[in-house]
Amino acid sequence: MHSILAVDDSASMRQMVSFTLKNAGFAVVEAVDGQDAWEKAAKNDFDLVLTDQNMPRMDGIGLTRKLRENPKFKATPILILTTESSDQMKQAGRAAGATGWLVKPFDPAKLVEVIGKVMR
Repeated sequence: MHSILAVDDSASMRQMVSFTLKNAGFAVVEAVDGQDAWEKAAKNDFDLVLTDQNMPRMDGIGLTRKLRENPKFKATPILILTTESSDQMKQAGRAAGATGWLVKPFDPAKLVEVIGKVMR
């Protein structure tokens, strides 16, 4: 079973993402912000990281940058799921090493489809 680290400072968004991913057959570990995610990533291996952008303590782009500096996350798909949709933010995400950018509110079927494509 593939494991996914789902990072969002909104409890309701984490629940929706977790519910969607668990129903699609993934194991999900939740983190409340980038710092929490970084601590969990240091102790565990994940097949994919799905992170919000705007969070306290460490944002999604900061988390992506830190994960990419760690050899074990060099090739791990990292998707940023956020309300941010500006090209400037997307470019910053790509520059940090994000695999993809999804805009909230998300379509559960589309989220699962995108995850399936990037985890091949």
